[in-house]
Amino acid sequence: MLRNLIAGALTLAMTLPALALAKPALRNVTEIEEPLFAVALAKEVSEHCEDISARFFKGLGELRRLRARANELGYSDTEIRAYVESDVEKARMRAKGKKVLAQHGVTYEKPETFCAYGRAEIKKNSAIGVLLRAK
Repeated sequence: MLRNLIAGALTLAMTLPALALAKPALRNVTEIEEPLFAVALAKEVSEHCEDISARFFKGLGELRRLRARANELGYSDTEIRAYVESDVEKARMRAKGKKVLAQHGVTYEKPETFCAYGRAEIKKNSAIGVLLRAK
């Protein structure tokens, strides 16, 4: 019985550091999630408004910066890729985007609302606006 207690205690002692080092899901890492969301929303605006284009290289640079930061935080490229390519995460991001756009009066039936939103974000020089360019 003492042997089982010692074995259990050793197992617990070895497990606790691993639990303490457990990383949160990338969706819960604000410094990754929010800029990634800005890139996704900027892309959505540029796809639905003919008068606004995405700053492709700026967006690509931001994505590379986010990957490097996630690596610094201990996430592997495989974990990052799984997060970015996950259908569940894509659907969650899409729903989040639709909610934000709706809060700003943007509807898919009226492309001009995407243009108005995009121009307002450009004018504010927001995280989304810096990734857009008016044509």
